[in-house]
Amino acid sequence: MIHLKNPALLVSFCLVAGSLTACSGNNKEDLHSYVEQVKSRQHARIDPLPEFAPYETHLYSAAGERDPFTPPVYSAPRSQVATGTGGGIAPDFNRSREPLEAEPLDSLRMVGTLERDGNSWALVRMSDSTIHRVKPGNYIGQNYGKIIQITESEVELTEIVPDGLGGWMERQAALALSE
Repeated sequence: MIHLKNPALLVSFCLVAGSLTACSGNNKEDLHSYVEQVKSRQHARIDPLPEFAPYETHLYSAAGERDPFTPPVYSAPRSQVATGTGGGIAPDFNRSREPLEAEPLDSLRMVGTLERDGNSWALVRMSDSTIHRVKPGNYIGQNYGKIIQITESEVELTEIVPDGLGGWMERQAALALSE
């Protein structure tokens, strides 16, 4: 309800109502002619959708094979199968682990060698760019790899890995000099 005591409010209401009624003209001839013009245009031909070949299902035949994301289990030679212990080979679980045993061998890089008074050392870089000095007898890698020999071009080591039958077997490995 509009109060008659406030004339400014009454005048502004009348102005707004008058301006809105002025906008309500019924002359829409230009709009109607444009719509008729658009409707009378020649329609373009649309090609039908192409026929798609039916989807052929594929039967996965390698379901019974070894999972490629699990490490392979190597079978041991017959002499080790009979004993089941790998000929007495086992890692020394009582010794303290060295820092380079925290990373897999393939993430370590040999970056150089040092020699002094007939002793040879290799410089090995970890994945966090820390460089360690190692000598024969040190352990590197997660497979109990013991350094056997250091040359100018590589570090030779022997790893002790599970043989898949509850025992252990030795495996030769090398860490080559990175360029």
